[in-house]
Amino acid sequence: MKYGDIDVVSRSVCFQGFFRIEKYRLRHALFDGGMSDEMSRELFQRGHAVAMLPYDPVLDRVVLIEQFRIGALEDSDGAWLTEIVAGMIEAGETAEAVARREALEESGCEVTGLEHICRYYPSPGACSETIELFCGQVDASGAGGIHGLDHEHEDIRVITAGFDEAMGWIDSGRLNSAAVIMALQWLALNKSRLREAWAC
Repeated sequence: MKYGDIDVVSRSVCFQGFFRIEKYRLRHALFDGGMSDEMSRELFQRGHAVAMLPYDPVLDRVVLIEQFRIGALEDSDGAWLTEIVAGMIEAGETAEAVARREALEESGCEVTGLEHICRYYPSPGACSETIELFCGQVDASGAGGIHGLDHEHEDIRVITAGFDEAMGWIDSGRLNSAAVIMALQWLALNKSRLREAWAC
């Protein structure tokens, strides 16, 4: 099987559960010409996701969430991370629809404006997942409490922070996952334009 400059010799499924792991034997084109030797690679297939930073341009506050993350199980600071709302794109859904749905489910906030930031691979060395990153206009004045879906075992605490305070959490290390850091840094560059566009 050929994927442009990639020759897939074989593919097998190593694990199939909520996610899937595939094993590939492949060769790929080299920058100086020719093809690489045959190699083995495992690929984690987990679908594609959306992450969104809810931002209140009137109060200049962001809405963040705290929840347990298995990937941080052995982190000395604990496995509860401060993040932005996020979710998987289901069949037939647009990324924009997922951003609005997840904001309501995870933070209780209704999105009234939405701006796309970028699409990126969080870990392309082993995972096929892409993330569509957004910033969404919300009213943060009543944000708070515990949210999430019981059938997804979600126990999500909602917090709000002033923009400057949230940026300080990057330096302190409280914010340590890619999506929230990228979204806040993008907001730092685009905040004046957004507040004007969202009529604040």
